[in-house]
Amino acid sequence: MPYMSNDLHDPDLDTGDAPDAVAVPRPRRKGIYILPNLFTLAALFGGFYGIVMAMNGQFEQSAIGIFCAMVLDSLDGRVARMTNTQSTFGEQMDSLSDMVSFGAAPALIVYEWALKGLGKLGWIAAFVYCSGAALRLARFNTNIAVVDKRFFQGLPSPAAAALVVGLIWVSTDFDPTYRSLPWMVWLAFAFTLYAGLTMVTNVPFYSFKDISFKRTVPFIVIVAIALGIAVINLHPAGVLFGIFVTYGLSGYAVFVWKKLKGRPVSVIATSTDEPDEAGLHQ
Repeated sequence: MPYMSNDLHDPDLDTGDAPDAVAVPRPRRKGIYILPNLFTLAALFGGFYGIVMAMNGQFEQSAIGIFCAMVLDSLDGRVARMTNTQSTFGEQMDSLSDMVSFGAAPALIVYEWALKGLGKLGWIAAFVYCSGAALRLARFNTNIAVVDKRFFQGLPSPAAAALVVGLIWVSTDFDPTYRSLPWMVWLAFAFTLYAGLTMVTNVPFYSFKDISFKRTVPFIVIVAIALGIAVINLHPAGVLFGIFVTYGLSGYAVFVWKKLKGRPVSVIATSTDEPDEAGLHQ
């Protein structure tokens, strides 16, 4: 029997052409979704603009910059979800932008506006607000998977900024000299402390995240929205400030109501098996 080699892949016996080498694809560079991050950058600019205007003594423009940042901040997440462009980079960018626009900026603005005259008490109140915003944002990022999405744990930082900067906007709109009145200085001090401390409480504030814009609504709802826009245009500073003061107190009203009804007041779910925590992970 003739000898047959067991090495079927011996290159000396291969008379055919060698197959072409498979090209290894180059690693694809990670990109950044531009649309939602444009909104985030615009919100960051609003906070930066507010600080610059406060340094120049233009406090009404400063307040408008913060309120514009609030509108833009509420849009970036929705735009990302609608266009399916969510990313970890966007989440981190949003948190950093919030810290500037709703943490550092309002603290510096209110300090320049009224708290500077209180000496150490003034900058301590501003720091309590700034640190409260930082702690609130850090807690939000770490608890996002276990918090009832219908409620915020503590006052959200944009609403806290609206309380502090809204007071400045209303006072400046009525009379710019109000900032030098002793009672106004102490009112700003109280608002700053209240907003800063309420951000780090466990008081539940309604998040409006269960409202779907894809559902049909009765015609009267559109009429009510139109009337609301008309009322805001009558006196934007006063109406918006009144809305956010009401919202800033609503969490404590919900807290008391749940206590009286014997319902759990915490928005943190420690287990999905407990009956009283049904819906917390939806």
